[in-house]
Amino acid sequence: MSSMFSLAGRRALVTGSTRGIGRAIAEAMIEAGAQVIISSENADDTALSAQELGQTGIPCDVTDDGALRALVEGSVQALGGLDILVCNAGITGKPGPFATIDMDDYARVMAINLRSHVVLANLAAPYLAARGGNAIFIASLSGLRGNGAINAYALAKAGVAQLARNLAVEWGPRGMRANAISPGFIATELSKPLLDNEAFMARRMQMTPLRRPGRPEEVAGAAVFLASAAGGFVTGHNLVVDGGTLITDGS
Repeated sequence: MSSMFSLAGRRALVTGSTRGIGRAIAEAMIEAGAQVIISSENADDTALSAQELGQTGIPCDVTDDGALRALVEGSVQALGGLDILVCNAGITGKPGPFATIDMDDYARVMAINLRSHVVLANLAAPYLAARGGNAIFIASLSGLRGNGAINAYALAKAGVAQLARNLAVEWGPRGMRANAISPGFIATELSKPLLDNEAFMARRMQMTPLRRPGRPEEVAGAAVFLASAAGGFVTGHNLVVDGGTLITDGS
């Protein structure tokens, strides 16, 4: 591996890293040489994934500020510091228009998908600053386009991308970077019902120039780039990984 993309000697915390995109990011960062803290709300899943990957696992409910503090402090204690923060944990919530939104569901989606990122970033910042570290926030294509069904999720993800921009400005003078990644339609366990829906896939692939879903490892590659020296002059950016869906006219 080119030294530009190496994460040797770097220490990373990845939330929501027991499956899907988060797991792929953790695996890619480990392959690039980093030590990675594996974390999810489910303690059993966290322990199993950490064992499989040969890393340290720390379960965390990201809606709990005390648990978030314990996650950061536990990560620093286990690894001796922190260079990379990846805020990936998220939920989609209930689909539907804003006209019929369940505000309790809205509050939970915002708490997990956006508020927890703000809290984690503030908790991790002193440690990231010590070695010119960086944070990566997983946003979404849904936060860049209007839609009629993904309400609170899309709103939260738009906020995630703005958080990366704000932190890039705030952190830059201290040598720290902050970026977002906006995946499009990615083939994961959670997207299997859509992958099995022929009508949905025909419509969505017509809207995707590459005519296929993305793979989790393709999002993970973007994360390694942003975390590594190769991305050292990239900050405040929202890297869209969507096979061209955002820019197409549907041809």
